[in-house]
Amino acid sequence: MIEWIKGHETAILWMTVTSIITFIATLIAVPWLVVRIPSDYFSHKRRSRKLWGGQNLLLRWVFLTIKNLLGYILIVTGVFMLAIPGQGMLTILIGIILIDLPGKYRFERWFVGRPPVLQSINRLRRHAKRDPLVL
Repeated sequence: MIEWIKGHETAILWMTVTSIITFIATLIAVPWLVVRIPSDYFSHKRRSRKLWGGQNLLLRWVFLTIKNLLGYILIVTGVFMLAIPGQGMLTILIGIILIDLPGKYRFERWFVGRPPVLQSINRLRRHAKRDPLVL
């Protein structure tokens, strides 16, 4: 085992650094994003508008491509973090939220609707003096 580690020191170092950066980023980003969600965001059966729908087609395509690539990178990074210390499941969830998949909004509504998740989100929103999420 120790010989295997010696042969992969650089890879282990990079995975550890990525894990630490992602952990710190999620500690900052998740609360910041949660309090900025409109309180009625999940109260609709369907998502009401497309992201950047009124923009130039080329600009929208570039933005969506970058967003999806970032999502897939986070999913792969999260899978690696399942084997090392870090926020693997949370990183995978953030990656899934970023990519465009059929049924994604329904999954997000289901996930946020779980009592422990909704209570945690609304606690953060209450602390930031925001209205609770309405499902």
